[in-house]
Amino acid sequence: MTSPDAAPKAGLEGVVATSSAICHIDGGQGVLAYAGYDIHDLARDASFEEVCHLLWHRRLPSRAELGDLQSDLAAARRLPEAVSRLMRSLPPGNAMDALRTLVSSLAHSDPDVGDRSPAAAYRTAVRLTAQVGSVVAAWGRLNAGGGVIEPDPALGHAANFLLLLTGRRPSELEARALDVALILHADHELNASTFAARVTAATLSDLHSAAVAGIGALKGPLHGGANAEVMRMLLEIGADADDARVERTIRDMLARKTKVPGFGHRVYRTEDPRATHLRRMSQEIGERSGSTRWYEMSRRIEAVMKAETKIDANVDFYSASTYYMLGIPIELFTPVFAVSRIAGWTAHVLEQYANNRLIRPRAEYVGPEYPQPFAPLDRR
Repeated sequence: MTSPDAAPKAGLEGVVATSSAICHIDGGQGVLAYAGYDIHDLARDASFEEVCHLLWHRRLPSRAELGDLQSDLAAARRLPEAVSRLMRSLPPGNAMDALRTLVSSLAHSDPDVGDRSPAAAYRTAVRLTAQVGSVVAAWGRLNAGGGVIEPDPALGHAANFLLLLTGRRPSELEARALDVALILHADHELNASTFAARVTAATLSDLHSAAVAGIGALKGPLHGGANAEVMRMLLEIGADADDARVERTIRDMLARKTKVPGFGHRVYRTEDPRATHLRRMSQEIGERSGSTRWYEMSRRIEAVMKAETKIDANVDFYSASTYYMLGIPIELFTPVFAVSRIAGWTAHVLEQYANNRLIRPRAEYVGPEYPQPFAPLDRR
């Protein structure tokens, strides 16, 4: 932590709050790495399950270790009956509200709850990673009027999510597209939700509470939700809009100083390295489905933004069209972020537990001058 007399920085920008071996970002060079592995290599050649192991253990798994992890995730994917009943009792509404409630309720069925030993905390991390995906998919399916589907132990994490949400087995390309998206969103150093989770864990609260803190931070529109706004923008422009209309809409937004969602990043000064892969997935899914209109619109918007503002697309911009073409409802876009980021949140909580110190920064006092003269009540 910085010293109490250091100059305060709004939003703690640039302040180093802890040391971590999980994630490295070089915003100037456009580098994102998990435990030393470049995100481009992971997105091309790894699976989400391999990345989970990497975040939790700082090394990629052997074939046997990966098999064990896949089996553990499969065993934990089915939701406890009490949680399923609670889900059905909740009124329709904000999916993040439901996720916050349901993840909290999972603690009541976790056999390791309250045990912060490394082995028990790791088991909970695996369990939570499996269950958050099931919660989001089941909530989405119930709200669409469908029935809850049993997970398929033969499918991986991404494929199971799409099965539980849509009711059909995804194609290999669809499963891989979501798998890549989960890899790209799995961690991003001390972003708001991860920092919230670590602060909670530093009090020696349980892992479920830390995850709920992360979900609460993610719900805020300054952290989560940008890709949903991107998709709403695309839909408002209209799938049948020609290039001239697309360009006119974006230039009008810029003239009104209206923020164009999906562009710019607090950390990166180059293209967000995650956008590179989601751009490709958006194109490939569009081509496979027979309609590349959302991708083409996105490319046109990106070209206008580059020409007018020199601002690059971020991870949210192309994840919007990718998720939409995968059949994921817009209201689930932010919860899907949590389906991925739960791996990073839990990795940071495990790291915090391993070398814990209560996170207690200081604030620069800017209130009334001290000491203030105190007047008794009858003289005020």
